[in-house]
Amino acid sequence: MKLAGLPCAGARTRREFIRVGSLSVLGVSLSQYLEVAQAVSLKAGGNSTSRAKAESCILIFLGGGASQMDTWDPKPNSPVPSPFKPIGTNVAGIQICELYPRVAKHMDKLSIIRSMHTEENNHPQGTHYTLTGHKPNPSMKFPSLGSIIVKEKQPRNELPANVLDPAGWNGNFYAYEDAFGPAFIGAEYSPMLIPDVSQENFQVTDLTLPESLSLEGLEYRKGLLKMIDEDFRRKNEQAEFLKMDTFREQALRMVLSPAVRKAFDLGQESEKTKDAYGRHRFGQGLLLARRLVEAGCRFVTASGYKTGQWDTHGNHNKINRDDLAPPLDQALPTLLQDLDDRGLLESTLVIVMGEFGRTPHINPAGGRDHWPDCWSLLLGGGGLQSGQVVGASDERGAYVAERMVTIGDLFATLYKAFGIDWTKSYMSPIGRPLYIANSIGDEPGEPIRELI
Repeated sequence: MKLAGLPCAGARTRREFIRVGSLSVLGVSLSQYLEVAQAVSLKAGGNSTSRAKAESCILIFLGGGASQMDTWDPKPNSPVPSPFKPIGTNVAGIQICELYPRVAKHMDKLSIIRSMHTEENNHPQGTHYTLTGHKPNPSMKFPSLGSIIVKEKQPRNELPANVLDPAGWNGNFYAYEDAFGPAFIGAEYSPMLIPDVSQENFQVTDLTLPESLSLEGLEYRKGLLKMIDEDFRRKNEQAEFLKMDTFREQALRMVLSPAVRKAFDLGQESEKTKDAYGRHRFGQGLLLARRLVEAGCRFVTASGYKTGQWDTHGNHNKINRDDLAPPLDQALPTLLQDLDDRGLLESTLVIVMGEFGRTPHINPAGGRDHWPDCWSLLLGGGGLQSGQVVGASDERGAYVAERMVTIGDLFATLYKAFGIDWTKSYMSPIGRPLYIANSIGDEPGEPIRELI
């Protein structure tokens, strides 16, 4: 006997990549998610730190690549200066672009890395590189930062440990799937995808029972399914089926848990708070991210812009001024202050980055093109030192002038903040050890000393 809609373990297609919205009355879809979300706790190794404070992470991913000169590393003396001027922040000596006056008032909660150097300059490949530390390889898949953090740290309750808002790539998400996935470390560390949070009456369908099914009815069907399973297992005893009860129970706990439903319910927030974050999908996405980490999620990726919105090959200045900067300048400071007011900033890492930067020159279409050689990002919370600037670019914002930082160094910093051994390696299916904080030349990264 085979339950309809329940494929054997390992039989999923790429397009069945942990997507919500199709929970059957028996909880099958969500239990399939939980079948690949088994909690595995690994203790941190010898390079963990007793002062580790991070318990969760919010990755604000600016898909398409933000311009370093027009965000966190203004270059007024460049031979091709930006029309946007630098402004001071609430940290003496640190300036950022004038498009971010609200962020400037919260620089004491953030640090800037101005000397990031990566090795891929196309969007899918660059996204993969910045989220795994590895160049894409057709014969090998590499685990993402979020999946590794989930593997190394226990889920804290019924909440999914890894949540991803994917609509920043709309219909072509699957070109980016491997960048966010767990690869060979186990599908249980895959992110749970959620729908557009800015839609009216937003809800995660898998956490809502059909109107025709009561909680009592669900318990009855659960008991009936148990009897069917027991009869089948007597005839066909296999290890996979012994696991299914665990995953189904987890699915039911998630569906039945008031805390889980509450975490995803933006209706719990006041109209004032929603207005503060911004009534756009980016702002509401950050509000949901705050609710999720507050409820116990380990890793939340928020990418609330439209496909390619930061990929400004043309009309760069107008797009940045009118479309890109306002939502970020509204929602990011609100998130930081909200986390701080709730006592969560010290335990929640906040990262703001894309897959690379933009060219220091303007192209004939009035745009900036892809630029991985030197770019900037923001880090805050999680016990990291704030109000710091790490590294420097040259006068054009083109190349690293001092203190090059790699993705491996960034990962090592984040792992150390979590108390994870950043020197650890995982053995791949082909017997090749891979550093979890992989840097250029397949060497392990080092924590950024200015921040840890």
